[in-house]
Order: sequence, then C-alpha cells, then structure tokens
Amino acid sequence: MLKLFQQWMAPAPEMDVAHSLYDQVVSAARQPVFYQSYGVPDDLDGRFEMITLHEHLVLRRLRREGTRHADLAQAVFDVMFTDMDRSLRLMGVSDISIGKRVKTMAKAFYGRVAAYDGGLDAEDNGAALHQALDRNLFGTTGGGGAATPLIAAYLRACDRLLVDHSGDELAAGRLVWAPAPTAA
Repeated sequence: MLKLFQQWMAPAPEMDVAHSLYDQVVSAARQPVFYQSYGVPDDLDGRFEMITLHEHLVLRRLRREGTRHADLAQAVFDVMFTDMDRSLRLMGVSDISIGKRVKTMAKAFYGRVAAYDGGLDAEDNGAALHQALDRNLFGTTGGGGAATPLIAAYLRACDRLLVDHSGDELAAGRLVWAPAPTAA
C-alpha cells in the first residue's frame, strides 16, 4: 500500500525535464540585450512577454512531435504558470486575486501563441509577426520601431533551430537558441 501511495505522490517523470526547459526559457528571455538595447520594457509586462515568446517557441516545437511529447508540453506549460502564480504571490498579490490574474495571463498567452504562430507561418514578408510583436511585446511603449524586425528575425532563427533540433534532445531537456541580436 505504501509503495502505491509513493507512486501516486511521485512527480510525473517529465516534470524534471519541464523545469529544465522552463529554466532555459527564462534565461533566454532575460538576456539584457532585449531590455537594454531593444527597448523591451523591463517590468512585469515586458518580462511576461519575453517569457511568452520563448515558451511559445518551445511549445510550438513540441507540438510538431504530435502526441509523442504531449505530456512534456503540458508539463512545460504548467511549470510556467506555476511560476507566474508564485511570482504574483511574491509581489504581494492577494490570494483572492491570484486565480483571476493567472487566468488573465493564460488567456493572454493563448492569444499570443495564435498571433506568433500566424506571424511565423505567414508568407507576408514578416508583416503579421511585426504587428504581433508591436502589439504585444511593445504594446506599452507604442511599438518597437527598428527593434521589431530584429527581434522578429531572432524569433525566426530560433524557430528554425528548434525545428532542426530533435525531439529526443528536447525530451532530454536540451534547447537551442539563436544568438540574441547584439544592437538595435
């Protein structure tokens, strides 16, 4: 009976990998160049947007695996929103408001996923992706200006690298990112 209880209480095997992938997402999203050179707001909104961009790319790649890594994709998503919940609590958001705020963030995330997928898949010379970045990533600053096409190029380069990255590498917790743009 104890063994059955221990198995039931044990974390899912993909959770360690999901935490590793999410840590790499956050590291990529927090590169100072995005905030210091490209004008991404270095505040709660800007950090959420950068994490969303990178998380989206990982989940987009995992979706290409079909059902093979569906549990891992769900675990990476869950880790992100557990972290968002924790971050809001650390900032002093009341327990009563947490659920509503996280639900709003999840809706925003899904909206961005649709916009970024559409932008990355569009054959419009980048217009849709640029609009999505200006609206979301730079929404509080009135647009990214010269930074928008550079960040779009970075996202496309990361997407290409991840497409070529094997699903087994992802399942082992290893990501690849393109070098961040160096100057705006």
